[in-house]
Amino acid sequence: MTLFLYDTLRREKRAFEPRDPKRVTLYVCGPTVYDYAHIGNARPPVVFDVLVRLLRRTYGANAVTYARNVTDVDDKINAKAAKEGVPIGEITARYEAAYLADMAALNVTPPDIAPHVTDHMDAIVRQIGAIIEAGSAYAAEGHVLFDVSSYPSYGALSGRNLDDMIAGARVEVAPYKKNPHDFVLWKPSKENEPAWPSPWGEGRPGWHIECSAMIEQVLGLPIDIHGGGIDLVFPHHENEIAQGVCAHGHAQADQAHDEYARYWMHNGFLTVDAEKMSKSIGNVLLLHDLVQHMPGEVVRWALLSAHYRQPLDWNQSLLDQSRKNLDTIYGALHDAERFVRAVEYAEPRDFAQMRNGTSTIAGAWAGEIERHLKNDLNTPAAQSALLQLSSKLRSAINSKDDALALTAYEAVLKAGDALGVLASEANHWFSGGADDALKAEVEALLAERVQARADKNWAEADRIRDRLTALNVVVMDGPTGATWRMKD
Repeated sequence: MTLFLYDTLRREKRAFEPRDPKRVTLYVCGPTVYDYAHIGNARPPVVFDVLVRLLRRTYGANAVTYARNVTDVDDKINAKAAKEGVPIGEITARYEAAYLADMAALNVTPPDIAPHVTDHMDAIVRQIGAIIEAGSAYAAEGHVLFDVSSYPSYGALSGRNLDDMIAGARVEVAPYKKNPHDFVLWKPSKENEPAWPSPWGEGRPGWHIECSAMIEQVLGLPIDIHGGGIDLVFPHHENEIAQGVCAHGHAQADQAHDEYARYWMHNGFLTVDAEKMSKSIGNVLLLHDLVQHMPGEVVRWALLSAHYRQPLDWNQSLLDQSRKNLDTIYGALHDAERFVRAVEYAEPRDFAQMRNGTSTIAGAWAGEIERHLKNDLNTPAAQSALLQLSSKLRSAINSKDDALALTAYEAVLKAGDALGVLASEANHWFSGGADDALKAEVEALLAERVQARADKNWAEADRIRDRLTALNVVVMDGPTGATWRMKD
């Protein structure tokens, strides 16, 4: 089954062919660590985590090298440090740790390499020197600027001409620029800002050169896939291509962009209640806050509920439906475990081991999810197929077919892993927010409720349910009994 990915540069879905199937390379623009990430920042790492999982299954776990950078040099970092009166490193360490914790809550697999800008200053300076030597950059008043006119293919990624790009961007007009659209590769640091030595004076790099230099340093050129949010197409990724190509003297070559990255992938914008996130509106939702109040898998499911290239509107209805879908799947897993445990086998069934099962039939069933993901990461279709699999599991339970239930159980887990969900134990999913005393009380109340309903004592059953509601417990009745969970 061929993997197809939409290439932003060529504006078409293309069969994916890595340069070397034994070493598939992927780079995704990561966080600038000056504050907590908002929910829009979480969409790229979740989307590309699904892709990395797919690549590893396709080419082998050790055949994929995934890099996601950390920007730890930035004006906003400087401003935050100055405001708090602390060193720059204290700010970056604090918010990088928070970012990684939030990603873990979303079950995002850590990248193989997490290059930091501050660790790659020598590589950045070398690449700037190479661009100057190639005639595509010039030094002026302590700055080094890229000469956009030296790269004829500039604008190919974003599909804009120079006039459009100047009109659509906040281009800095400065006397040391040859042309207003030339952009900074190196600039002098202001007083009390971090600075590094260079042939052009002490200073720090421009934003775009950081990624270009780190990609070449940690992955080598060309890489197979470069990913990020749609907002990075211009100017960031447009400038990355120009720098990466011109540093090696390929400015005039046909298809010069292929010397930098073979495929470009970008996820769509995220809005909140149909409005763009904005501090002025007051609708910026921090991921760090969201995962304190709901399971990270709910957030992840919601982020994957629209095709990655399409816009995604974040709202309460989306979260409620995401929670409901996961409750449905976890409920089937929970009931399957309870059903199968009641069946007598010569050897006990190890449900944890089944997460790594090798059943051919289960693999074939889960393959439906794989088919959707290989069609340009069609996660909504994959989610729908996973829900259908859970229905198949539910049917097996209802028909008391334990062999079919075991197969479907394994298939659901395999499919969930492809999407990065169902990482919790079913029991924990429903009761993870309760301590032992509350769990015991809830289970006792549920047992009393079962008896009350058997006795047709509806008033008592209602009283017990009201008590459970007061304990912040949601009760879900199923064919094998009731499950419960804490309200978000």
